[in-house]
Amino acid sequence: MIPFLSLKDITAKYSDEIHEAVSRVVDSGWYLQGKENERFEQHYADFIGTKYCIGCANGLDALIWIYRAYVELGIMQPGDEVIVPANTYIASVLAITENGLKAVLVEPNPDTLELDDEKIEAAITKRTKSILLVHLYGRCAMTQKIAALCEKYDLKLVEDNAQAHGCRAPQPPKGGDTTLVGTSKIGVNLADPILYPLLKDFANQNRHNPTEAEEVLWNLLSHRKSKSPLRDLGASSDLWASSDLGASSDYKFRRQHIIDQYIADFACLEQKLIIEIDGKYHNLKGQAEEDAIRTRVIENYGFRVIRFTNEQVLFDTENTLKAIYDACNSPFRGLGGRTGSLGHAAGHSFYPGKNLGAFGDAGAVTTNDKELADCIRALANYGSQKKYVFKYCGRNSRLDEIQAAVLDVKLRHLEEDNALRQKVAAYYYEHINNPLLRLPKRLPDEQNVYHLFPIIVSPFRGQWGRDELHDYLEAKGIQTIIHYPIPPHLQECYQQDIKEGNIVVPSSGLPITERLANEELSLPISQVLTLDDYKAVVEALNAFGK
Repeated sequence: MIPFLSLKDITAKYSDEIHEAVSRVVDSGWYLQGKENERFEQHYADFIGTKYCIGCANGLDALIWIYRAYVELGIMQPGDEVIVPANTYIASVLAITENGLKAVLVEPNPDTLELDDEKIEAAITKRTKSILLVHLYGRCAMTQKIAALCEKYDLKLVEDNAQAHGCRAPQPPKGGDTTLVGTSKIGVNLADPILYPLLKDFANQNRHNPTEAEEVLWNLLSHRKSKSPLRDLGASSDLWASSDLGASSDYKFRRQHIIDQYIADFACLEQKLIIEIDGKYHNLKGQAEEDAIRTRVIENYGFRVIRFTNEQVLFDTENTLKAIYDACNSPFRGLGGRTGSLGHAAGHSFYPGKNLGAFGDAGAVTTNDKELADCIRALANYGSQKKYVFKYCGRNSRLDEIQAAVLDVKLRHLEEDNALRQKVAAYYYEHINNPLLRLPKRLPDEQNVYHLFPIIVSPFRGQWGRDELHDYLEAKGIQTIIHYPIPPHLQECYQQDIKEGNIVVPSSGLPITERLANEELSLPISQVLTLDDYKAVVEALNAFGK
């Protein structure tokens, strides 16, 4: 028998370390909210790439607390809308409706099986406050377009990272060599290699002949005393220098920075931020369209673009600096980094069958937002930030010490375990050859940790469909599972909510989601499958229907 997932074998890989960790907790006499929690939360935050990690009871609670915190903090209110993929496990939708928010269902892309970024904007209304992005099956669902939409409409990006521990988002596009956006190198790495020499000359000329507004802003960004004769900028300069942004060595700006075929006025590579200063010529006919094209090209490299007029820089300097400060300190990251760190907050599940699985239910929230983190920690602790003092009406949703200790052991081995899953997946992609079967678009390994390996089985001549394949493999001793046979919008529990408009289904329906529910089948995949195991799976698949 080839099991879909053998938790016993997975646990056996690190049995000695796990037994030592559990014994340490048992012998400590401290079983809740202790050092094991602190250790795992710090290690997991470091691994994901966020400032904060808050352990909680399970993955559903993690998502519930994120949206509950946004409601408690006044950022959202009941009736606000959250866009969520229709093709997902019901927990993603439950977290929205649990908080009195409206779940707006959007179809997946049939090639990737993830949220279709081409369909999101049509679903955005004045009440839309967030996108809940689900990295389903272990596949990264983040795209540059989703990042741009969150910026454009000021939406909170919340990640459901229950199935994608260790996955990475695609890096912004590369330029003339292998150096990525965000490194300390300059110019040629992002430039059109043919135009670079010409662009470099123009950039040098511009640096030596800045406009008045460029000179003022550069003096402030680089902490130099302004030479502007128009006004005394001492107060603004002091404001900038004393702020967290001005005082931080993490925020270094460059001027006249080359990106593709353009020269940006100012760039902060660490924050992937471009500042453009617009003179009067930007008001000319047709210039707005050219500026929009320029912005889109720059955004395709993973940068955010903010624009100011000359007048804003010269005569409303403090507000200009504040806008730059806010942009640099935004918790939204867009592309780059691990899933769970890409948006404003993320929920994680450590259900035993996950890539990073506990010995029972467990979950966590990751975020860079301290206020949000503090609120979530209180909500998950009965609503208390101080013993016997309750700011919120919360619940008991805490990660216990044994689960934290076990997770900390498994976290140390997560990347090697994911690599073994990727090895199995590569064999499937390279050797499955049956016209009755369709595999989702293959992603680079760093963008897919293969929590599941879904295939699509479309019925052929009224037979040889998904259910027939399931039964055929079962007869050969190969266990498979369907994810998920009934999508959320067809579940009985949500029919009244759909009638009342609390769950929004597009007027065209959700045919792609419903087709996936009828045609998806997940193959065995784990870090303990042997070569003989997955060879046998492929041989059986290739013989199906013949």
